[in-house]
This record gives sequence, C-alpha cells and structure tokens, in this order.
Amino acid sequence: MPHKMTITGSATGPLREYDRYVAFDMREKGSPSAPKGLKKSTFISYTVFVAKKAFNKTGLTKKSIMHEKILIQGEPTLDIPIDECPGEIGIICFQITVLPNKNDKEANESKDKKEAQQEVSATKQEEKQEPVAKEAKPVQPEVNKTSVQEKKAAPQKKQQPVQPKGTKDVVSFDDIIVPEAFLKTRPNPVKTEEVIEFVKRTGHLDKPLTIEKGTKVLKDGYRRYIVAKTLKMDNVPVVYDYQK
Repeated sequence: MPHKMTITGSATGPLREYDRYVAFDMREKGSPSAPKGLKKSTFISYTVFVAKKAFNKTGLTKKSIMHEKILIQGEPTLDIPIDECPGEIGIICFQITVLPNKNDKEANESKDKKEAQQEVSATKQEEKQEPVAKEAKPVQPEVNKTSVQEKKAAPQKKQQPVQPKGTKDVVSFDDIIVPEAFLKTRPNPVKTEEVIEFVKRTGHLDKPLTIEKGTKVLKDGYRRYIVAKTLKMDNVPVVYDYQK
C-alpha cells in the first residue's frame, strides 16, 4: 500500500491545467543532518496533481498559488508521464489546504487583542458612571403633572345667561302664541328702540314676558316679544299668568 505523505510550501512553478486536473511543482528542504557517510539532500522537488473540483474549492488562482503557503496530503505515484511530472516525486493529492499567512495571523491576533482591550475599557467606564446614576435626583412622576394639566385643560362649565329680575322660566321663542289682539297693535317705536339698545348693552330683556302656564299664550309684554323677534332670540324669560 502506498505511503501517505504530507508536504507544505508554495508552488515553485506555474499552474498547469489538464482535462480533469491541475498540476504544479513544489519543493521542500531536505533533512539538516544525515547519517554519517551519507550525503545531505539540499531539497526535494515534487509535482502535485489535484482534481480541478478540489482545487477550485480552495479559491487559489494561477497567480496566488505562487505566494500562498499550502499543505498537501497525498501519496506518491510513478504512473504519470515524465513530461507531465518534472519533479523528483509525483504526488496524487487527496486534500489541499491553504495555510494562514504569518502576517495575517499576527494582524488578526493584534485586532483581537485591541478589541478585548476596548471591551475592558468600556466596562470600566460603565462601572465609573454607575454610582452617578444612582445618586441622580429622582424624577417626579408624570402623573401629578398630567393631572394638573388636565385640570387646566378641562372645559369650564358654561355659565347660564343672565335673566331679568322676576324671571320664573325660560322658554323657546317659537313656542309662544301671540293673540290677534296684540297683532293688531303697534308698540311705541321709541320705547321699543330703547329696549333693543338695553338688550344689546346687557344681553337680556329688561323684563320677562307674561304667558299662560299650559298654553304659553302671551298675556303681557308684546313690546319685548317684538324686540326678541327683531334680535332673533332663541329663548326668552317668562313669568306665568297665575303668579300675578
């Protein structure tokens, strides 16, 4: 059974492409010492054969393979034609791995170390700030503030309009029935104008109208009725006839 081999290094020649595989040359230094009486080997050259599918998974290219350090695991072969295998030993590759560059490894270690230092620094900063947060004055609850604002914003009760002295009730102007006897008369225009000016100044009639309790027939105050009609008043103050 062929001996398994593992070699590391970079390609020493260009990548050669064939139908289903690629090939490239590598070399390793020989042993620094040899048994007494034997010659030392300066280096050993290999020709590595890798299936295209396995090679493509590594992400290597024709240019990068000359600069990347790679690890090859495979077995030696003597079945490759000499023109395709310029190396001293041919290697059928079962596994190819790109090894991390020493500079990249140092850069990553430096980056990890820097991030760890930043995390420690941030933790210490939070620990320093924590007592300050505990000593901060308590925030007043928003409930009290909101309730005060709601009280201010609450609509005030609408004040009832001022009515003339003696008013017993307020009724709709349209509900009052005027007898024909009143309709045939014409109140003094001067006095009527005086009442109009009084209403404009005070906002209410000078006296209530007198009507019947049930029928709401006008009994007295026809001039004030005319004024209310002229000023388009919706409601008028009244007293009832039986109270007189």
